[in-house]
Amino acid sequence: MSVLKKIVSSSTFTPLLVLILILTFNLIIQPGFLSVELRDGVLRGGLINILNRSVPIMLLATGMTLVIATGGVDLSVGSVVAIGSAVAISLIRGDDTSPTADTAMALGLVVIFTLIVGVVCGLWNGFLVAKIGMPPVVATLIFMVAGRGLTQNITRERSITTGHLPFSEIANGFTLGLPNQIWIALIVFLLFWFFTRKTAFGLFIESVGANRSAARLSGIKASTILIVIYALSGLCAALAGILSASNVRVIEPMNTGRDMELDAILAVVLGGTNMKGGKFNLGGSCFGAVILMALTQTMYFYGVPVEFSLTIKAIVIVIIILIQSSTTRKFITSLFKTKRREVSAK
Repeated sequence: MSVLKKIVSSSTFTPLLVLILILTFNLIIQPGFLSVELRDGVLRGGLINILNRSVPIMLLATGMTLVIATGGVDLSVGSVVAIGSAVAISLIRGDDTSPTADTAMALGLVVIFTLIVGVVCGLWNGFLVAKIGMPPVVATLIFMVAGRGLTQNITRERSITTGHLPFSEIANGFTLGLPNQIWIALIVFLLFWFFTRKTAFGLFIESVGANRSAARLSGIKASTILIVIYALSGLCAALAGILSASNVRVIEPMNTGRDMELDAILAVVLGGTNMKGGKFNLGGSCFGAVILMALTQTMYFYGVPVEFSLTIKAIVIVIIILIQSSTTRKFITSLFKTKRREVSAK
């Protein structure tokens, strides 16, 4: 019973349970919804598609989790995704006026330089929050707007494409039977998990989020932690931008990455991380990203009109958050206590 109680009380339990319920519903209505089969040496099917398409939000949610754990928020990640896509494709094309199969810069250098650009964007946000003292919402909102303008400058206010096939393989290729994107998301998650759970870094993050003044008095350099966290968020966003550009091989300045910051925040909240800061759950955030994609895929699968699908999605998210709230948990606990008293009285 004690093991079961620990599992139920875990912050990952609710998002995992909701995901199982969504997938079970689809399996009952449409048995082939989650079919997975091995074709030409690679795994294909509904479940693989859901995992693969949720990767960009997973990456953003991973960085966003740490930002929210410090009591902040990063509204600029969608714009950084667009910047990352624009930088990657621009570097590959070079001065070419039309997409070709050649690349103007070595692919490895393109990826490294794009990730550096993402880190610089995050450092700017971190500088405004940690050193200037701007509220995170204001600081990242500024770059959310400025980032779109920067993307338009990079692309000269037009959509640009690339025909470089090795670049496309980053997102569309397969390794050991699984899409490369899934492997990339797994590696990023494991790295973040290791540095936040197997080192003191995670404790520093939670301390800054719980009480920044107390953390500073205990010797933790809160400003340094904040700058590093926002830099990591920018890194994750730039990586998501590379995958986005690799997947469709085109950057649309005003559409690429649009509203992805909202999905990332929702994934983090669905995963059980408190928006007030403090303790965080990287695994729960990843489950949250998969839940959002599973809901979206369900709506697409059943042909629900966009205007209704967004409403249904919002209702489901509200229900999940209500279930996760401390008030609901206390209410359920009180019901069990009442029943126990009634049984003991008899």
